Amino acid sequence: MALKSTVFKVEAQIADMDRNYYQDHQLTVAQHPSETDERLMVRLLAFAINSSPTLAFTKGLSSDEDEPELWDRDYSGVINRWIEFGQVDEKWLRKASGRARQVQLVCYGGRSVPVWWQQNQQNLARYKNLQVIEIPEPSVKAMGKLINRAMTLQYTINEGQIWVSDGIDSVLIEPVILKDYS
Repeated sequence: MALKSTVFKVEAQIADMDRNYYQDHQLTVAQHPSETDERLMVRLLAFAINSSPTLAFTKGLSSDEDEPELWDRDYSGVINRWIEFGQVDEKWLRKASGRARQVQLVCYGGRSVPVWWQQNQQNLARYKNLQVIEIPEPSVKAMGKLINRAMTLQYTINEGQIWVSDGIDSVLIEPVILKDYS
């Protein structure tokens, strides 16, 4: 018998002073049985960083290969931003770069990220619409401790720093931009 996804209800209160975006989002997020708590929290962080009225989660890990896990499509269906997670294959990023105006890769995983980046940096440099962000491992682990089936999370973004709080504990995240849009 196949394991079922765990469903999380999240109220994300986002105050992004860098983009002048202040909004609350009611989210229902499914955690695939193979997905860690930390990875789920990284997905929520990416939602907060890129939040907009048209940003949406897709079917995620169980989706087909024609969709990212998170995307921002306008009302006509044009993909403005394609967001992926982890250390993805260059071929996959090439496909995403051809389909979306912007592609963002959110890397996490501690010591494996610099190794992956060293192997892929040269090939990824040619994609002008690609941004690669690394979330430091201590921040990922700290966010994983905030997880709860029903969460109210406050995201405060200012000058590239992100504070995530559940009302009791707070985590400071300082993403590292490995490659920016060029």
